[in-house]
Amino acid sequence: MYLCADATAHSATTHVCEQRSVRISCWKKTGFDFPNHSTLTPSPTVPAKKKRTGFPNADIKPTAPPKSLHISNTDKRPIRWGLIALFLLVSIGGTYLAIWLRPKNDAPRYTYKLIKTYPHDKTAFTQGLVMQDGFLWESTGLEGASSIRKTKLETGEVLLRHDLDKKYFGEGLAFHDDQFYQLTWKDETAFVYNKNLEPTKEIKYDGDGWGLTSNGTDLILSDGSSEIRFLDPETFKVRRSIRVRRGGLRVGQLNELEFAFGKIYANSYQTDFIFEIDPEFGDVTAVIDLSGLWPHSQRPVAGVLNGIALNPKSKRLLVTGKECPSVFEIELILVE
Repeated sequence: MYLCADATAHSATTHVCEQRSVRISCWKKTGFDFPNHSTLTPSPTVPAKKKRTGFPNADIKPTAPPKSLHISNTDKRPIRWGLIALFLLVSIGGTYLAIWLRPKNDAPRYTYKLIKTYPHDKTAFTQGLVMQDGFLWESTGLEGASSIRKTKLETGEVLLRHDLDKKYFGEGLAFHDDQFYQLTWKDETAFVYNKNLEPTKEIKYDGDGWGLTSNGTDLILSDGSSEIRFLDPETFKVRRSIRVRRGGLRVGQLNELEFAFGKIYANSYQTDFIFEIDPEFGDVTAVIDLSGLWPHSQRPVAGVLNGIALNPKSKRLLVTGKECPSVFEIELILVE
């Protein structure tokens, strides 16, 4: 629908033009050019540009929120002081309980005084050490290099030696009932020797073999875990076992063993510590720190402390390591 104004009339009259010809004449009477209908295209609606003043338009009056959204002081949720107090009580109480239950490490610590150094075969991959009849007996490892040997402590001279088959990896060594017992690592086989290092027996057992010692009644075996097993020397059947704990936490990587002074002494593999262990319950009763005894700068790649023997004459410990050029006789000193 279009509206047109008649310019010749005495008064302005609005006509409704229903036909196209009438609409054209109406446009011409008013002096306007009628656009070509064939080229006429609708003008796109251009949205008004927004003014980014940061403030609302002056003609827009802010409206208050509905009455139902007003929050009065009486509508505020009350603070639940009881829940807050309970939360604080649980948090603080739980902290103190955790501290109280935290494992305590009351085991005394020892350092050492070096008494004497003896020569040792630096190619020997030491796995077990025993002082018996005035000689140092040793078990060595590595496939193709494993052996059991009798040496002279003062000079390091090898007096007797028996080599294991190349497939075996020699491990811990113990003297019990006038015989030597030697473990193997993964082969679950123990070899028994007389004092001439002549093999007399083989015994099968379950699991890895790491360290071995004797308390006069049982053979005591470690397997690299926190467990120590007490074995029947004739059959290697397990009589009992203990879990070694320090401050309530299990201690693993137990390696070479020595039974002395009613305690078990165990090398901690790849550390400079020796643990003194209660053989009844497995608690660590002392920690011996041998840091600096064999400086790391002087060690080969495989060089770690391993090997403990009690010198019956001096009542001191003899210690050495894998591919270590020395055997050290030490005196233990309590750290205050």
